Parts: sequence; C-alpha cells; structure tokens
Amino acid sequence: MIDNILVLGGGGFIGRHVVSALAARGRRVSVPSRHRERDKHLVLLPTVEVLEADINDQLSLRQLVAGRGAVINLVGILHSPRGRPDERGPNDYAPGFAQAHVELPQSIVSACREHGVRRVLHMSALGARRDATSEYLRSKGIGEEAVLAAAEIDASVFRPSVVFGAEDRFLNLFSRLAGITPVLALACAEARFQPVYVGDVANAFVIALDERNSFGKRYDLCGPTVYTLRQLVEYVCRVTGRRRLVAGLPDSLGYLQALILEQLPGPLMSRDNLLSMQMPSVSEQPLPFGIVATPMEAIAPRYLLRGGPRAHYGAYRDRARR
Repeated sequence: MIDNILVLGGGGFIGRHVVSALAARGRRVSVPSRHRERDKHLVLLPTVEVLEADINDQLSLRQLVAGRGAVINLVGILHSPRGRPDERGPNDYAPGFAQAHVELPQSIVSACREHGVRRVLHMSALGARRDATSEYLRSKGIGEEAVLAAAEIDASVFRPSVVFGAEDRFLNLFSRLAGITPVLALACAEARFQPVYVGDVANAFVIALDERNSFGKRYDLCGPTVYTLRQLVEYVCRVTGRRRLVAGLPDSLGYLQALILEQLPGPLMSRDNLLSMQMPSVSEQPLPFGIVATPMEAIAPRYLLRGGPRAHYGAYRDRARR
C-alpha cells in the first residue's frame, strides 16, 4: 500500500475531499500551503500534516517531493490575470495558466525523477488538449501530456466535468446570483455539462493510487446525466424556490458580458471561459474502478437549500424529527 503522499492543491474544494478520503484509510498525507493558518482545518484529520511552503519554488518543491510514496497534483485555476487571449498565439498562455497548468506539472515530473518517486496522480480537465482554442483547456492538455509522457513515472490522469458538492463554486454561484437578481442572463446557455460528485472524484483518486492497471491512463470523470447550462441554472432556481427568468444571450452579448466581468476582482466569467464552454464537457465513459456515479439530485438539494428562501424548512423538519 502506497503511503506518505504529497497532495498539491489539498486545501482546495476537491483537495479537501481527496485528503479526507486518504486520511480515512489511514494514509499519511502532507499538504503544502502558502498560508498554513488558512488550511489548518486539515490538521484535525488524523495522519495529515500541513506544511507552509511555496510549491512554485523549485527548491521547495524538490524538498517536498523527497521521500514520498506518491504525489497527487490537484492544482488548477479557472481564471488567469487579465489580458487579451485573442491576441496570443496557439502556444502562448496567460501567466497564471502557464504556471499552474504547464510549468508545475513539468516541475513535479522533474522532482519525482530526481528523488525516485514513481507514482503520480494528476488532475486535468475534460476536453483538455494541446490544440484547444481555450487557454485553460490548452494549458491543461500540455500539462497532462507532460505527466503521461514522463519516463520512469507511473502516472494516471483524471479529467472531470464540472464537479459539484457542498462547497462548489458552480451550483452555489448560481444560487447566490438567483438570490440577488430576478433575471439570470447566460452566455453559452446551451453549453453541455455532465456534473460529477466530488466524493466520486475523491474515491477515484484513492482507489487508483494502488491500482497498477491505471498506470499511463486517462480517466474521464462524469456523472450520470448531461445538462445544458440553462437546465442547471433552472434546476438551482427550482430547488431553492426562486422563480427567476433564465435567458440565454446571443454570442455577441455573451462576449461583451464576459469582457466586462473579467475586469472585476475575482471574476465570475472571462472570454476564455466562453471558449472552454464551447467544448461539450461530457463523456460516454463510466466512472472507473466500479464507482457508481452519484446523481446530482441526490446531493445538491442538501446544500442548496441552506441558502435558499426555504432553508428554514430544514430546521422545522429537525424539530419535528422528520
């Protein structure tokens, strides 16, 4: 059994679930963080340590990798610093994408080779490929290729569709927006997604860790149902009891909306996001290792209702013991 695992990105939404699943199985886990205090909740898990370190520093990364049984890379960003994606070439990336999705995987491979660490599990994205029009998907594609092509590395790559769960920034985002506006205007309203439960994603990583048949393979991670973006937003409104107009924007207005939103701090949307959504985030592959995909409808209402106008119903049910 592989033990002493370094999890990069372990403090993020998916990372917290992967780290918890590993700890539940008694695996020793180390999670580097630039701000240890922010991720101190992970320290409460048995067998988990949080180390203050900068994984983008080459020396720090090599020191973190030394002596590990495996490295799990969950680092990813949806937005990069502002720029003009339409003016960059097919092999150029915004600085954030380049660092997180291309340079870091290459550095991980180099550090693992140096210290003889063979097992690497890497998070990519559905639709990632080196010739994608989206910088996000293109940089993700280059990163996963670097990991899979590395000699002396036993790598497995996971490519999820949009991931849902109690702390997600997808369904929860639309729930918050529905709470403040009567109209939800959507760019790429017919974009297709196959949402996958974060618990299923975490299970796939944990099972794959010791699965030799997974070496050198890519796995698409998707839920059981395909939805359009419009259907997902309508579902959130329906679950939270908010009657809202959900309107799809024509391409020109969708581009303008993204251009405006990407200027904001912590942008909700960018022009590169539009390019990503033009690639359907769906797959016919079942979840690997016999994992049964969890329906969104079985999980999402539990956390969406906490912020909706009917949230108080749960308290009433608890009091009534129902």
